Formats: sequence, structure tokens, C-alpha cells
Amino acid sequence: MRMLGNIFWIIFGGFLSALGWIAAGCLWCITIVGIPIGKQCFKLCSISLNPFGKEVEYGGGAVSFIVNILWIIFSGIELAITNLALGAILCVTIVGIPFGMQFFKIAKLSLMPFGAQVTREHYL
Repeated sequence: MRMLGNIFWIIFGGFLSALGWIAAGCLWCITIVGIPIGKQCFKLCSISLNPFGKEVEYGGGAVSFIVNILWIIFSGIELAITNLALGAILCVTIVGIPFGMQFFKIAKLSLMPFGAQVTREHYL
């Protein structure tokens, strides 16, 4: 079921969300100081391509907090607004609600990506 959800996800906006993460990663990698942040963007692009069956756990310390503040100022707000808008559009229909909820999960992640870990859900 996860695979089917992820295939429909890519068709109905997941690819657009992943392109946003790739664009942000490329822009951050232009500067030498921003390369670690760009690498994190490329890692988080994977959850934008297949979010079903994955959960995000938030943690981190002072360094993650500082980098998240810089992230929000330079890239986070744009990605969050895009994901919130796509999620709101998909939540208009009953069929689109699961996809919209995944966009809301990614919108939260796009505001605070540093210190977050993406884990796979394991079903019995």
C-alpha cells in the first residue's frame, strides 16, 4: 500500500516538492559554508519523493537551533508555504486528504529540518 501511495504521491505534487528541495540544495551549495546545509536538503528530498511509511522525529541541540534559524530566514519559509498551499489544495477533496496530510508533514519539516531524523515505520 505504501508503494501505491508513493507512486500517486509523485504524480500529484511530490515531484514538485522534491524539485523545491533540490533547488534549495543547489543554491546552498554555491557557497562553501552552505555545503552541509545543501547536503541536508538533498537528503530530505527523499522524503519529498516517498513520504508514505516514514515518520519524522525532532531533536537536536544548540547548533541545530542556530542553523534552523538561518534556514527559516533564507529557504524555509518558501518551501513551507509551497507545501502548505499544495496540502490545502489537496485537502479540498476526500480522496486528497491523505496526500494533503503528507504535504503538511513536509511543511513542518521544511521549517525545522536540522536535528530531525526520518525513520521508516515498521508494521507487524
